[in-house]
Amino acid sequence: MLKIAMSAFVILVLSGCTKSGSVLPTHKPFQSVDEKEAILAQEGKDRKYCVRCGMKLSRYYKTSHKAKIGDKNYQYCSFHCLEDHLGEGVRLKNPEVVDVASLKFISVMDAYYVVGSSKKATMSRVSKYAFKSLADAKEFQKLYGGKIMNFNEARKVVQEDFKHYR
Repeated sequence: MLKIAMSAFVILVLSGCTKSGSVLPTHKPFQSVDEKEAILAQEGKDRKYCVRCGMKLSRYYKTSHKAKIGDKNYQYCSFHCLEDHLGEGVRLKNPEVVDVASLKFISVMDAYYVVGSSKKATMSRVSKYAFKSLADAKEFQKLYGGKIMNFNEARKVVQEDFKHYR
């Protein structure tokens, strides 16, 4: 009787580990959102992927940036890929970044970047997450560390990173 009860208990526990009943972990990275939550700015068959590196934008959405060249929208998985494009001398119009709190795009000039938190970075060793609200940035910083910076200060950190790769 004890064996039957223990077996039933183990089956119940394992079948309830995830929504699908799988015992494999389903942890998604902090940067990720479900595809239906991601705002995609680009058009065409490759609209779901970073214009620079090809990574899936919903997987790295919370570090996503977008901008225009002429009338065409470009979307990047990270500050790193945005800076890579800027480094070629292109002039981007209206650069925006995802506000981690609302998952909506905001102007990079209105963003408070938390740089160097314990949350995983995208395309870099140093994380950069943006917030519209200073209060949200401070709350994130309190939980995960890092330094609060504006766009230009954060961009200098990214440019320093490039010195090691070029």
